[in-house]
Amino acid sequence: MLTIDTTTLAPAQLQNYLQYAIAPRPICFVSTVDSSGAINLSPFSFFNMFSSNPPLCIFSPARRVRDNTTKHSLENVLEVGECVINIVNYSMVQQMSLASTEYAKGVNEFEKSGFTMLSSQLVKPPRVAEAPVQMECVIREVIGLGENPGAGNLVLAEVKLIHINEGIIDAEGKIDQEKIDLVARLGGDWYCRVTADNLFKVAKPLTTLGIGVDALPRSARFSSVLTGNDLGMLGNLEQLPADEELSEISLNDEVKDILDATIGDVATRERELHELAKRWISEGRVADALKLVLL
Repeated sequence: MLTIDTTTLAPAQLQNYLQYAIAPRPICFVSTVDSSGAINLSPFSFFNMFSSNPPLCIFSPARRVRDNTTKHSLENVLEVGECVINIVNYSMVQQMSLASTEYAKGVNEFEKSGFTMLSSQLVKPPRVAEAPVQMECVIREVIGLGENPGAGNLVLAEVKLIHINEGIIDAEGKIDQEKIDLVARLGGDWYCRVTADNLFKVAKPLTTLGIGVDALPRSARFSSVLTGNDLGMLGNLEQLPADEELSEISLNDEVKDILDATIGDVATRERELHELAKRWISEGRVADALKLVLL
């Protein structure tokens, strides 16, 4: 592996490595106002949620690497401790990027990028009408991380009101992950789009204890067929099958064919059972796949 001492890199080089590796990053499209009422709109990918009670997001307008200057958004939240965090989806990504242009102070990026200003209910900055979700926030704290180029400034924004486009709500009243059509930042000019064909679910071990990968036989843990993802799904099951369950699975037609055809050939039997287990895992038959690797 390439090993790099971060102290040997120029800030721009280090930023490049970090932004390409730590991705995708959600985008905070934040609107602010200064003490005179001038409006600013700017995106930040140094952003995420960090608490739900209280509901708290953090974004970081870092000092510019090239000249160590600070951004208008930072100056505004220090003057007027309010903002709106507007969530970005694919239909607005090009305009959002345009809003990141470093216009002079006092220039309204809503107008430059063609977004519609929508009055907020609790805070002074306007919302982006086109955003699928808009969160009115008050600033709890701003934490400066340094005075050097690239140094971040953590803006702790407490969410007070959430506005959600009803078109992205499902039948249960929740945000539909497919409908919201999110985008996220990668390194350089790269973005990614969260579409239905690249979404997948991973079952969370919330109230149960998985048996763990260490409970699987060595042949499964070091299988040339089963991947780490396969092992993770097997290890997430709550318990090992009973002996009678193993006897029952051995009577399955596909399994019986493998067992009959590989008598005396342990290596081939193991590989073919693992290949079948892998297919069953992909079909959602994880518990049956566990029985296979234990045969």
